[in-house]
Amino acid sequence: MSNQIVVVEDDTVLASFYTRIMKKKGYEVRVSHDGPDAIELIDEVNPDVIILDILLESTTGFTLLHELQSHDDLARIPVIAITSLSKEIEQIDLERYGIKKLLDKETMTPESILQTIQSQLHG
Repeated sequence: MSNQIVVVEDDTVLASFYTRIMKKKGYEVRVSHDGPDAIELIDEVNPDVIILDILLESTTGFTLLHELQSHDDLARIPVIAITSLSKEIEQIDLERYGIKKLLDKETMTPESILQTIQSQLHG
């Protein structure tokens, strides 16, 4: 069975881009465009990795992260945060919310996304 990834991204163009590059590598990808739906999807899928945009239209990614951390089973899922605010977010915030890696939307590449996913899946 291939690895399951949930993408939480309110920008449909970016969500399609992430989905396309991950599916090319054989990952099963499900997408949510907002925080409340994302919790239901994550609970249903129990993914191996979550790709999360920090600035969602309906809420912030930190709200979703807080919810994930309140559930023992969901808190163990590695989260890769993708944001244009990477310079403003402190490392302490990442660790407190269970974020394993932060990617900057302005500098990331398809290869960097895939490498980061691989590093979370294979330690």
